[in-house]
Amino acid sequence: MNIKNILLIGAGFICLGFGAVGTVFPILPTTPFVLLAAACFSVASPKLQSKLKKSEFFRQYIEYYENNTGVPRETVRKSIIIVWIGLIISILLVRKLWATFLLTAIGVGVSIYLRSLIKE
Repeated sequence: MNIKNILLIGAGFICLGFGAVGTVFPILPTTPFVLLAAACFSVASPKLQSKLKKSEFFRQYIEYYENNTGVPRETVRKSIIIVWIGLIISILLVRKLWATFLLTAIGVGVSIYLRSLIKE
C-alpha cells in the first residue's frame, strides 16, 4: 500500500467520524462528510467503500446521492425538528445574546440546506 492510499484511507475515516458526529450535533453536516469518505475509499480501498455502502448507518446517505433521488421529505422534516430541538436547548442553556443569534443563524442555514436535499 502506497502513501497516497494510506492518506486517503485516513482522510476517509476522519470524514466518516465527522459525519457520525454530524448525526448527533446539527452543526456538522452528515451527508457531505459521508460522501467525501466514500470518494476517498473508492480511490484508496474499494473494499472499504463496499463496506461503507453496506453499512446500516451510512448506506442511505450514499444511496440518495448515487440514485439522485433526494432525501425523503419525512426524513428532512424529522432532521429539521431534531436540529431545532438541539439548538433551542443550547440557547436555553447558554443564555447569551450573541450565542442566540449565532445558533439561530446556524439553524436557519442548516434548515435551508436540508430543505434543498428534497427532490421535487
